Amino acid sequence: MKAAVLNQSSHQLEVSELETPKLGKGEVLVKLKTASINHHELWSMQERSIASDSTVIIGSDGAGEVVEVGPGVASTWIGKAVIINPSLNWGSNPRVQGPDYQILGFPRNGTFAEYISIPVEYVYEKPAHLDFDEASAIPLAGLTAYRALFTRGEFEKGSNVLITGIGGGAALFALQFAIAAGANAYVTSGSEEKIQMAVSMGARAGVNYKKSDWDKRLLMLAGGFDVIVDSAAGTGFAALTELANPGARIVLFGRTAGKIPQLNPSIIFWKQLSIHGSSMGNDAEFKAMIEFIELNKLRPLVDAVFPLENIRDAFERMESGKQMGKIVVTL
Repeated sequence: MKAAVLNQSSHQLEVSELETPKLGKGEVLVKLKTASINHHELWSMQERSIASDSTVIIGSDGAGEVVEVGPGVASTWIGKAVIINPSLNWGSNPRVQGPDYQILGFPRNGTFAEYISIPVEYVYEKPAHLDFDEASAIPLAGLTAYRALFTRGEFEKGSNVLITGIGGGAALFALQFAIAAGANAYVTSGSEEKIQMAVSMGARAGVNYKKSDWDKRLLMLAGGFDVIVDSAAGTGFAALTELANPGARIVLFGRTAGKIPQLNPSIIFWKQLSIHGSSMGNDAEFKAMIEFIELNKLRPLVDAVFPLENIRDAFERMESGKQMGKIVVTL
């Protein structure tokens, strides 16, 4: 099979021919149709955080068709179109992942390959209204957004919700989920084009965070926010506490703007704010997320599609920050 393998010297992806994986007990073999890329993999390559003596196939998101089942798996799975949950071995505590937790793509080989073997409990039938490009765009970003908004953000219908950095996969899912659930949704972006796209999707309004008065503009537009979903952190995070309504929840799942240099503790305790870290999600949340997408017939926004041979071009597009939606790789 063809696979994008992580070169341990250059930390770049190289397309190679490998053996099709063998099945163990309780596993299925999925012929992947498409995969999608994430900042999770980009950062791993940039920071050289993955080191191994064996072949590494990264990639967390994928959708395809079950072509073979291992011992203990019902043959009725064969031929089913499926989507893969990349959140492995969460553990018994729904509030936080356990010590054996991992994200698909390392140490277990991931989705940048024509085939993958995976325990059957991590495959779900693909929502019928989605094509494979759309289905593979969902797993990591969709799960991250779902947990951030509904579990950690404790979203309630009619809430004012702010989603920062619109354009990336998880932020767009958070926007789609919030609108479908009845939120008054607002966004920030460094791109006027992305703001207008978000408004066309149902956001009430958005502001450009590159402007010095972006926080004051948001306050004038919305009056304050009950839930804030942030993927940036950095110097702008302190302003989010000013924008938060009393009792609000601020949920952080990313670090694209770096460390948070300064917070005023009196704002946090006097407003009784809750600042929650969030990452990925548990099995129940993945199932609920797929059901929510199916119920509301939501379609992920796909920015661009690249063949496996051009996967490095796909990551270059992500690194440029120009994308509006998920970047998909065909297998």
